Amino acid sequence: MRKELGQFLLSLKYEKNASPHTIASYQRDLLQLADYLEEGNVKLRGIDNIVLRGFLARLQERKNKKSTIARKLAAIRTFLQFCMKKKWVEDNPAKIVATPKQEKHVPSFLSEDEMAEFLDIPDDKQPLDLRDKCVLELMYATGIRVSELVGINLEDVDFTERLIRIRGKGKKERIVPFGKKAQDSLSFYIRARIQFNKGQIDEQALFLNYRGERLTSRSVERIVDKYIRITAVRRKISPHSLRHSFASHLLSRGADLRVIQELLGHESLATTQKYTHIDLRQLLKVYKKSHPRS
Repeated sequence: MRKELGQFLLSLKYEKNASPHTIASYQRDLLQLADYLEEGNVKLRGIDNIVLRGFLARLQERKNKKSTIARKLAAIRTFLQFCMKKKWVEDNPAKIVATPKQEKHVPSFLSEDEMAEFLDIPDDKQPLDLRDKCVLELMYATGIRVSELVGINLEDVDFTERLIRIRGKGKKERIVPFGKKAQDSLSFYIRARIQFNKGQIDEQALFLNYRGERLTSRSVERIVDKYIRITAVRRKISPHSLRHSFASHLLSRGADLRVIQELLGHESLATTQKYTHIDLRQLLKVYKKSHPRS
């Protein structure tokens, strides 16, 4: 199976234009399957639904989350479909293996008051502090992913119209607006940006580290963690929580779900709908205030 897996990964890279992160994820998941097959001396053509259920049972025994098992099964389905097209296998037994039911988790997010406190923490004097404030303001103003944030170039920002060109998953582009607060923060940061590394900087990238190089996703995680520790919030908040906060706050103020879908860059409305249950408290409040027999 390993030879076929190698060709599948090349197809993802050159034909599907998949990101390095996606390719690495497929590789990890499918190598686990390859190891399992070799233990049982099962060849590629010998894979059936019973073999796959055994593999999933192994994952469950090893305390893998249902979401992780579901992801691995999806990877196997895609791989076997590729093998069918190449006529390496006759069918795709993964199609008849049921995906584990997922636990519904409410995404972590900050309330509007918590967010206001959080965004007020970074200082506005030192260049790195100005950068940090700009990073946080822009993430909340746009709801963009960390990978999208660090990929922004200076030429992607229209300061006059307050719009940013974002390169999302699959290199799909979208235009996202940002507000006055983020605009002000950007203006202060842009003026301070030249001070990084004594002016020896990456001229293209919007966000830089102290060495004048493009900021990394890991650095953004550290920035969020640094400032969340200073707040009164005592639950796990990640950079993705700012994205969740953006969506839930828009929803609570009456934004249409399809508008939020477009802003977030979601392919499917079903992905965006997970935010509808976040605002149950607000829905109950409106119901009690508005319904005549509440």
